[in-house]
Amino acid sequence: MSGIRSVVVGTGSHIPSVVVPNAQLATREFRGPDQKPIDKPNDKIVAQFESITGIRERRYVPDNLVTSDIAADAAEQALASSGIDRETLDYIIVAHNFGDVRAGSNRSDLVPALAARVKAKLRIATPRTVAFDLVFGCPGWLQGVIQADYMIRSGGIRRAMIIGAETLSRVSDPHDRDSLIYSDGAGATILEGRETGGAAGILSHAVRSDTLEHSSMLFMGHSYKHEAFLETLFLKMEGRKLYKYALSTVAGAIKDALDSAGLSLKDVNKILIHQANGKMDEAILDALYSLYGAGKPSPDIMPMTISWLGNSSVATIPTLLDLILKGKMPEHSIAAGDNIVFASVGAGMHINAAVYRA
Repeated sequence: MSGIRSVVVGTGSHIPSVVVPNAQLATREFRGPDQKPIDKPNDKIVAQFESITGIRERRYVPDNLVTSDIAADAAEQALASSGIDRETLDYIIVAHNFGDVRAGSNRSDLVPALAARVKAKLRIATPRTVAFDLVFGCPGWLQGVIQADYMIRSGGIRRAMIIGAETLSRVSDPHDRDSLIYSDGAGATILEGRETGGAAGILSHAVRSDTLEHSSMLFMGHSYKHEAFLETLFLKMEGRKLYKYALSTVAGAIKDALDSAGLSLKDVNKILIHQANGKMDEAILDALYSLYGAGKPSPDIMPMTISWLGNSSVATIPTLLDLILKGKMPEHSIAAGDNIVFASVGAGMHINAAVYRA
């Protein structure tokens, strides 16, 4: 395990200022895919949602901000924590799925690329910092990390910033109870190539794309109150199918990554997984432990933020990593030599996992 490894040298996150508790959303008119009102009191709908997902509240950006703004804020924090000269970044990769969506618009603004906008907001002058976007569903940030790792280990670049940012509140159908999971946020990570002798850095990764049978489980569709938004499309999902798919595939991808790193589950200190649904993440963890015949998971191996941050798509894992590394989750820590697993699943359907030694 010698040679150049990709090491995390800086992290940052933007946690939006607008706190939206479940009770605030219980005033909405919820309908089903058939456009008919759901025959259940709203308080029971929201209570059932909370019991299944573990989400009590989520964060939305205020009207004056867009995705590239919060991405740039997370990036500034990552640069500050790294202490590096921003002009020495070789790549800026921004993972997202909807671009800049302005308040009250619902339209994706993708030109120029968000990475170009972030680079401009950071006032980076050198043309040698290449800025581009990556669209890969919720696993986008981790896929950006994997792509940057390939480039760093090839010797082509030395430093890359990977940002995951999204404002899902602006593409969520207010009449679809599934949309209660979505939130906004941004997280940034800087990777640097270092000769560590295998003592630190990204050790391995695994990726799969199941598009033939599963690409339609997350899609853009009309509001469940179609007459209110005639020409507008919102993010939709087939929740039960997605749940079953994740349970049957994510644990295997994690095992593939661990096998590639020459590690076993007993060597893992933390599992940082995409925060989409609390019960689903717990079930994935149980499935992983079953693959190893390892019994009951350790209660502190999988840090969770979903109860208060919701599902911010590509931002969930880098935000979680930043909070832990900066001591903002006192019950969790990452020490030198710890083996960390990152894993995500999302639209595509795509799955990825990576093993990192701190």
